[in-house]
Amino acid sequence: MPLPFLTADRAFDASAEDVALPFDDHDSWRRPYRPGPWRVAAAATLLLLASFVLLAAMIIGVAGAPSGATVCLVLAGAVIAAALRLLRVGAWVSRHGVRRVGFLRTTTVAWGDAAAVRTVQQPVKWMGFPRTVQGQALVVVRRGGETLPPLASDHNADFLGRQEAFERATDAVEAWADEYRPG
Repeated sequence: MPLPFLTADRAFDASAEDVALPFDDHDSWRRPYRPGPWRVAAAATLLLLASFVLLAAMIIGVAGAPSGATVCLVLAGAVIAAALRLLRVGAWVSRHGVRRVGFLRTTTVAWGDAAAVRTVQQPVKWMGFPRTVQGQALVVVRRGGETLPPLASDHNADFLGRQEAFERATDAVEAWADEYRPG
């Protein structure tokens, strides 16, 4: 079963042509990089936990306690939804703008509202935890001068220990910005 939110930019495949914007449909939202191994491992762990909760729901339901089984089913559904949302977290681009998808909040900036999209050296969160380390971050600066929280950093769950992948992803997002941001 194809999972479109896990598909990566064809520009990074060995057989693809070397172009920054390889998609035929630039109107749909795309993530220009693959989810990192830490993010995928966390989602897989949540799905494993959900399978145990579903097994518990089945056992409780067979034992004759439908209210307990219902609670377990709702809990398993919430864990599955959290795992899927965790896989969607990251930077997404389209002809319309750039989107920062967080676990609980999504921010979209139209290319016309973005003054700059650039990589900067700054303190970044390590794996999303409150602890900060010195690293690189991809940021969007709005026309009014407001800098949004980083779209991606070299210490998040997608790029921790994968500096080359971070550079390719930032180059791809900057190429989308150069293509669609008004002069």
